[in-house]
Amino acid sequence: MSEHADAPLDKLWHEYGEVFRKTDDLTLARWMAQTLGQLQGRVWRNSHPLVGAYRLAAQVAHERQIWHKRLATSPRDYAESPCCRAPLLPFLTRDVTEQGLICQHCSGTAVPFDDIPVDLQKMFRNWADKYLPIHQVAHWDDRQQKRSGDYDKALEDAATEAERLLAAAGNKLAPALLEFYPAVLWEDQDECLDVRPEDIPL
Repeated sequence: MSEHADAPLDKLWHEYGEVFRKTDDLTLARWMAQTLGQLQGRVWRNSHPLVGAYRLAAQVAHERQIWHKRLATSPRDYAESPCCRAPLLPFLTRDVTEQGLICQHCSGTAVPFDDIPVDLQKMFRNWADKYLPIHQVAHWDDRQQKRSGDYDKALEDAATEAERLLAAAGNKLAPALLEFYPAVLWEDQDECLDVRPEDIPL
């Protein structure tokens, strides 16, 4: 896939985010605090429209350092992210063992893997170890593709297994984090395998 393949989508998201760039700091801070309250207590797909809107607002807020200005108070159950001091809204991805839980505000590591509660680390590592070889099918070189005998079928089988594993992430892994965080987001697609959010049953 070309490095410019997402350019039209990037432009579209930039257009979507314009409403937040035109919003004053106080209004933006209040909207985000209210939205965090709406997100609280649940596990959310990363593709959910409310999450998408919050992510756009979070990017603008991070650029303006909104949370440092203390213009609005986030719901009290949200701790401060060590990476950027915004409210901690962790995002669970397939790269959890390498990157930990991702921050929605700065896209950095909000919770390193070693800081995830110990009783969950083994479960997450087992899941990630199963997911990695499935995802890698999309990145096989010519030699690996030929060796498979039928690469299209291997790709289709990998996509089916990715759907199952991503559903497990949404049904089992992410909910386990709710004991420690007020809301959790989880990755519900794999663009490399052409797995879309609507393919993931819950």
